Amino acid sequence: MKNIDSLAINTIRIVSAEAIEKAKSGHPGLPMGSASMAYTLWSKQLKHNPLNSKWADRDRFVLSAGHGSMLIYSLLHLFGYKVSMEDIKNFRQLGSLTPGHPEYGHTDGVETTTGPLGQGICNAVGMAIAESYLAEKFNRPGFKVVDHYTYTIVGDGCLMEGISGEASSLAGTLGLGKLIALYDSNNISIEGNTDIAFREDVAKRYEAYGWQVIKVADGNDVEAVNNAIEEAKKETSKPSMIVVKNIIGFGCPSKQGKPSAHGEPLGADNLKAAKEFLGWDYEPFTVPEDVKAAMEEFRKTSGEKEAEWNKLFAAYAEAYPELAKEWEVWFSGKGPEHLLNDEKFWSFEKPLATRDASGQVINRLAALIPNFIGGSADLAPSNKTYMKDKGDFSAEDRKGANLHFGVREHAMAAIANGMYVHGGLKVFVSTFFVFSDYMKGSMRLSSLMKLPVTYVLTHDSIGVGEDGPTHEPIEQLAGLRTIPNMTVFRPADAKETAAGWYLAVTKNDGPVSLVLTRQVLPLYNETGKDALKGAYILKDSEKAVPDAILMASGSEVELIYKAAAVLKEKGIDARVVSMPSFELFEKQSAEYKESILPKAVRARVAVEAASSFGWHKYAGLDGDVVTIDGFGASGKAEILFELFGFTVDNVVEKTVNVVNGLK
Repeated sequence: MKNIDSLAINTIRIVSAEAIEKAKSGHPGLPMGSASMAYTLWSKQLKHNPLNSKWADRDRFVLSAGHGSMLIYSLLHLFGYKVSMEDIKNFRQLGSLTPGHPEYGHTDGVETTTGPLGQGICNAVGMAIAESYLAEKFNRPGFKVVDHYTYTIVGDGCLMEGISGEASSLAGTLGLGKLIALYDSNNISIEGNTDIAFREDVAKRYEAYGWQVIKVADGNDVEAVNNAIEEAKKETSKPSMIVVKNIIGFGCPSKQGKPSAHGEPLGADNLKAAKEFLGWDYEPFTVPEDVKAAMEEFRKTSGEKEAEWNKLFAAYAEAYPELAKEWEVWFSGKGPEHLLNDEKFWSFEKPLATRDASGQVINRLAALIPNFIGGSADLAPSNKTYMKDKGDFSAEDRKGANLHFGVREHAMAAIANGMYVHGGLKVFVSTFFVFSDYMKGSMRLSSLMKLPVTYVLTHDSIGVGEDGPTHEPIEQLAGLRTIPNMTVFRPADAKETAAGWYLAVTKNDGPVSLVLTRQVLPLYNETGKDALKGAYILKDSEKAVPDAILMASGSEVELIYKAAAVLKEKGIDARVVSMPSFELFEKQSAEYKESILPKAVRARVAVEAASSFGWHKYAGLDGDVVTIDGFGASGKAEILFELFGFTVDNVVEKTVNVVNGLK
């Protein structure tokens, strides 16, 4: 090992350990054990420019084992990203640029939020899909404007999580040759040696997935790690897993190789011992001058690489001006806002199940949004998400915009996150609504990162019918509504479905969940763009102050619409409010909210074929709800709706009781 490499690697180890010690919190084991492997990648193989972390053709790096965050923070500081030594000293402190786990959009050079184990490798699969799709679209002979790798460092914990297996299996099936994982194989987890719960042969598992597997016996051997990465890059038809044997907490004599090195500071005495063991004789939080000089030279070289690419792209724009214009559109992140005033977009000929309406809208959008890409967890015929004439993305054909994720809901959502953060694509994924439970961890990260990924969730209630309670969502609406930054949209008809999709493809600050029916719903004259306000008056009372307010989302709007007519015959003049999205309604002005749900009207009934949780805020103390707080049953949909009280008669009775109770 060259002296400068050794010095830089030990800088990463010590600075990481010092930051964790100062914070009295963190995970020193991975940064110290993987420092050599990570530095080798970053200094000798990773194509990146610290002076521009957004360079479009940079290699992507994902620290899937995000608990070892000081590793990436030390690397970012060392290589010259916008992470200062003061930031390092403030590791894990409120408001710092070095939070406990890497956060997308917060720290310069961090490509995605990681920490929940297994998510990062799935994000990396998504990035690799995006790279190959964009390369197929934009590259031309002599102009490889998209030509980069995706690297990820994974640990034992990542590979224990089932989500990593889902994504890795798909990556092998798709032959993602520019995806390279470096496995920090150190045989230690928090509870002890991995033998207590994890004895499988990871190399054989990944060979079975269709990956190339390369082994490095000693992670501290820079040349061996570098050669392994070179070998991985030569394999273009399959992803590569490099199994690197590391020693957790390497450099701390009393802790290395032990579980105690994983997730607790070394302690002052052990930190001192580590410095002695590594021959470190510098003041705390020091980057030696020789390392600084080497990093300055690296930045110069990396800047030249980007400058070369910029020249290539300029020539590309001259040779292929139309493609260059498309590139700008694809990477702008902008949506088709003109659709708001396009009557064809909002036009439907007959009543439809909202999943069918969504299918029509998806194909309208596919004709208008060139970088629209997505798919389903083996349910496209049921979810109505297949885009006609757009082809299927596969190992044999990178042009297809239809993705087949297989029965892998959790990985599908995490892959979608990776595709979006890569840049250049508008992404949607789909499954049955009840299976959003399988995706929850990744959907939460979409929301945390404020990624505009669209979730198409069909078969939204007991209307699923004969499939029974295993497939009938009850608590899922309430659950998704509790996720910050997630917009849940449950449309009442085809036009409201178009509104939901308009929101999804024009929104840039968070995901949208479109919750859709299997059963056919009416097509109302009064629905449309007002649905974008989250709640609006579908049918108003003739009185200045209504006798009652009926509110519902989705299929239950039909019930309150009909119930209002019956109530009118009984002398109760009710306002009908369609409420497809709590989140959008809450963003409206106080004046607008008062105009829809005036405080003076206390007689209110909310109707939704799901958990009552959340509706009492709108129904009020004097109001009532028609909801379902138990599980469903197997039977015909129309029988189930009657069994559980989702009838016009029941809505009328509840409303009459509420009105009479207030007299």
